Amino acid sequence: MTTVITGGSRGIGAATARRLVRDGHRVVIGYRQAADDARRLEDELGVLAVRADTTDEDDVARLFDAAGDDVTGVVNNAGITSPAGPLTDLRTADLRRVVDVNVIGAILVAREAARRMTGGCIVNVSSGAATLGSPGEYVHYAATKAAVDALTVGLAKELAPRGIRVNCVQPGTIRTDIHQLSGLPDRPDRVAGRVPLGRAGEPDEIAGAIAWLLSADASYATGAILRVTGGT
Repeated sequence: MTTVITGGSRGIGAATARRLVRDGHRVVIGYRQAADDARRLEDELGVLAVRADTTDEDDVARLFDAAGDDVTGVVNNAGITSPAGPLTDLRTADLRRVVDVNVIGAILVAREAARRMTGGCIVNVSSGAATLGSPGEYVHYAATKAAVDALTVGLAKELAPRGIRVNCVQPGTIRTDIHQLSGLPDRPDRVAGRVPLGRAGEPDEIAGAIAWLLSADASYATGAILRVTGGT
């Protein structure tokens, strides 16, 4: 079984690659900028790393071409945010880029998967922010992740007759580089007190949820949105 992971070179994507290789998947990861991280994963895990910008339909097609004809799993994980702040302070260019990657990119990947797969499972990676809204920090990001949730529900119904399951994981605050890129590197520690479990999550914990949704144990789950947020 071959599984494609977008945004697979770092954070949740890299943790998922490690977990799925352990579970016996052949893994192909897509990455946009983190070439050194991607090459390290190739050496460590034996995965195939392909540079692909998910907002470019030709790049998405090339990623699937590299994966071959036996793709049974897709982890639609590539996503970004921008410098954090109130919506009134955010630059239009940043808003457009976040929408382009998190919504258009996710849809292009899902469309390519739907065109090529004959069975298996797509797992979209959303965010707990989709229902919390992230006021004062990531309202635009939260809105794009709500779109990912809607994509999951609709596509699950559309593809179910073809034997393709479509599910979603909503991570909470996870210790990844995304917080540095947003200008809030200490955010996981800062928000830990608001999390009922009292801490931020780790990428491996999200990888475990994704692995379950891809597995035969989740064979009757489609259109599911699995919240992994420590209780928020």
